[in-house]
Amino acid sequence: MAESQRILEWTLISECPIPEDITDLLVTGEVAVAAYKTFRDNAIFTNKRLIVKDVQGLTGKKVEIYSLPYSSINMWSTENAGKFLDVNAEVELWTRAGHIKVKLQKGVDIRRFDKLIAYAILKD
Repeated sequence: MAESQRILEWTLISECPIPEDITDLLVTGEVAVAAYKTFRDNAIFTNKRLIVKDVQGLTGKKVEIYSLPYSSINMWSTENAGKFLDVNAEVELWTRAGHIKVKLQKGVDIRRFDKLIAYAILKD
């Protein structure tokens, strides 16, 4: 399980435009709602799931895609950043697949992120 914990942790740097190539991954009726930049990748919120593209290797030609359906999230928590030394906010997701930690750097609005999750999970 230690290996799973390592790969289920992402850091989001800033909100960004929704990448055009995401449409190849969407199913009928699925719409991209928001996107966030990671170090080399993107995390995309859709109306059905969270998609994280993990670019690997020196050339970046190898890409692993994580897909987290909102229906698998049992609980979540958000923690805003502190004032001085604690500059990152954090989101934790408890899912059927395990525990996922998302770190949000200073430029990411934690409350907007929280609302995206809440809307996706709690909507009718």
